[in-house]
Amino acid sequence: MEVRQTTREDLDAVMKIYAQAKKWMKEAGNPQWQGNYPAKEDIEKDMAAHGSYVLVDDGVIVATTAILFGDDPHYRKIEGKWLNDEPYGVIHRTAVAGRGKGYGSVLIQYAQKQAMERGIFNLRMDTHEKNANMRHLMEKNGFVWCGTVWMDDGSPRMAGQKVLDAQK
Repeated sequence: MEVRQTTREDLDAVMKIYAQAKKWMKEAGNPQWQGNYPAKEDIEKDMAAHGSYVLVDDGVIVATTAILFGDDPHYRKIEGKWLNDEPYGVIHRTAVAGRGKGYGSVLIQYAQKQAMERGIFNLRMDTHEKNANMRHLMEKNGFVWCGTVWMDDGSPRMAGQKVLDAQK
């Protein structure tokens, strides 16, 4: 398996993964991503910021995510409290083509590596309260629930943070 930056040639495969994720969310009663989000423009914006990634397994794109560094406006206001106010990376728009294969954890581990290479020892993520799969993935990978943040449309998201071990 290899994690690499998304290229223009990857966009169709990435959008198919998002379409499958939207279908799974709808079937599970999760209203997250039931509109046009994430759109191709969102991925292109991540690509322009050098923050869009794909996971390739045996030559096939099997997962995608955004790993971004710097202040995220959605995380400025939280009902609750972040673990600290140190610099952080953000993991957004994570979707996998197959469940139960560990692809999500591979992407989180890659984000941790990217953060530590930049001297950043915090990651933040958010998800809809009805996104049981993402909540499980975050908990399994050591994220601590910190409170609620809000998206541009006013919808709430459960927000978590992980403090990375500088010794690793």
